[in-house]
Amino acid sequence: MSTDSSDSKLLQSSAVINEAVQTLREGGLVAFPTETVYGLGADAKNSKAIEKVFTTKGRPSNHPLIVHLAAPDKFDQAQVDWVPILAPWVRDLSEDALALINAFWPGPLTLVFKKDKNVLNELTGGQDTVAIRAPAHPMAQELLRKFKGGVVAPSANRFGKVSPTSAADVRHEFGGALDLMILDGGDCEVGIESTIIDLSSGDKAVLLRPGIITPGEVMAKTGIKVFQRGENQMASDDESLPKVSGSLRAHYAPTTPLRLYAPGRVLDALSEFPDIKSRVAVAVWDSESSLGEDGHPSVHFEEVEVPSDSATFATLLYRSLRDLDQQGWDLILFPEPPAGEEWDGVRDRLQRACFGSGPSSSSHVNS
Repeated sequence: MSTDSSDSKLLQSSAVINEAVQTLREGGLVAFPTETVYGLGADAKNSKAIEKVFTTKGRPSNHPLIVHLAAPDKFDQAQVDWVPILAPWVRDLSEDALALINAFWPGPLTLVFKKDKNVLNELTGGQDTVAIRAPAHPMAQELLRKFKGGVVAPSANRFGKVSPTSAADVRHEFGGALDLMILDGGDCEVGIESTIIDLSSGDKAVLLRPGIITPGEVMAKTGIKVFQRGENQMASDDESLPKVSGSLRAHYAPTTPLRLYAPGRVLDALSEFPDIKSRVAVAVWDSESSLGEDGHPSVHFEEVEVPSDSATFATLLYRSLRDLDQQGWDLILFPEPPAGEEWDGVRDRLQRACFGSGPSSSSHVNS
């Protein structure tokens, strides 16, 4: 009996994927799961479809998109040949690029290359570089494999807002106002966007956006040194680095004001906001004791435990921010992540979320 039901589920999901492929071919949009966040997918070779992504998100058209590609079928090869898959998109593939690809694809790593002349300017924000990744989520891989082409897929949310990590988040974000097909592949495992490494200069790898894959892990697996932005660079060099997704100062932001507090300094964080102290959600590490409400007659605050493990914290970060944002708090306080590169990805997201948070950040009317 159970075999029949699993077979019918497979057939059902296969039919849904085929419909999604057809939607992409016809220039429509498909929201689909990746291991990082849900993406708003469109055919990377269709400029009208790409335009639809920008208008749906409310995203500035000079903000480049990432092209998502299917991993080639492995069969009995020891190593996959990525060259023919990347050839239509990139001008040249260095040995370092292939080493990174073989070590981390499919997975949460985006690489930036000099683009092939046929890559649409609408996709690259007018730059001469293109960002590419192969997502690891099985549903994303099946969609891309059947589509047989590149799909741009920025996070499936309004520009600047908290990224979606479930199909329900996407539905909540866009409501029924849009003719949008949404593939439900469950909750995203990684929970924050991919690490982005720039290889376009040809001589060194530069970290443009931190993520779950750290420079230390890259060094351990490939022997390649990943430079930080500005490290070993003149200021003019730093400005010449490509613009990439998620690099604006305000991003990933809830409508409720969000602030970070230093260890043991919740009171200081509260005293900065005399006007909005009535209802405060305070995230506390699961490894620490309760804050207590001493000396806070004017404040009702509720503690929300957050994981002290960096990978688990990343998985739950956007879920927590979305849930707290919808609970009507006046202020959300999160602990500053500890030092260490394994925390850099979530620290980056939280800092941008703080900067963009608050009602004034809302560039659209919340449903």
